[in-house]
Amino acid sequence: MSDITLFYARAACSLAVRIGLEDLDLAYEDRIVDIKAGETGAPAFLAVNPKGRVPVLVTAAGDTLTEAPAILVYLALSHPDAGLLPADPLGHARALEWLSELSGVMHGQGYGGLWRSNRFSDDPAAQDGIRARAARTIADQSSRIDARLSGRDWALGDRYSVVDAFLLVFYLWGRRGGTDMAGLYPNWHAQAERVLARPAVQRALAREGLAQPLPAVGI
Repeated sequence: MSDITLFYARAACSLAVRIGLEDLDLAYEDRIVDIKAGETGAPAFLAVNPKGRVPVLVTAAGDTLTEAPAILVYLALSHPDAGLLPADPLGHARALEWLSELSGVMHGQGYGGLWRSNRFSDDPAAQDGIRARAARTIADQSSRIDARLSGRDWALGDRYSVVDAFLLVFYLWGRRGGTDMAGLYPNWHAQAERVLARPAVQRALAREGLAQPLPAVGI
């Protein structure tokens, strides 16, 4: 039995953490949390993460970690020989730059506003405007991502990292939502295809029972 436990929702940002675990070939247990059924607000899950969000990783030492970027960095730093983060200070900072922007802007302001507009206002009359602004944020950020990936195989240059795993989540969300990712964002599409071809990623998708397009779930 594994001492590592991942609390996840299918096709959510916890997928990036699962990919990290598979990249490192670590044994782990997983426990699904059904967002649509309200399980993130249930007392049993709130006892694990009072914020009521996935992912949550319980380490082999019994520590509980939340927030996908933090967990990804923890996994990479715990296994430096795998090379999932650059060792040099600037490269490491570039990885954090990517992870912070994806989490704060693409995830929080973008998909958070699109799918969870009630988090931004209690006024039902404001919901349409919040969703419209969130959709523009997603489009703007997707264009920025595509431009940054021009001329490179991976987010940080010539080597795969945890940033690429996190990027895949938002690529798949865009494709799930009907966006022509290949046509609108060819550089991002090419990078995502390289990520999807990795055996660890295929194992992660299979373990969640994910087919394409992804099922409609929350974040």
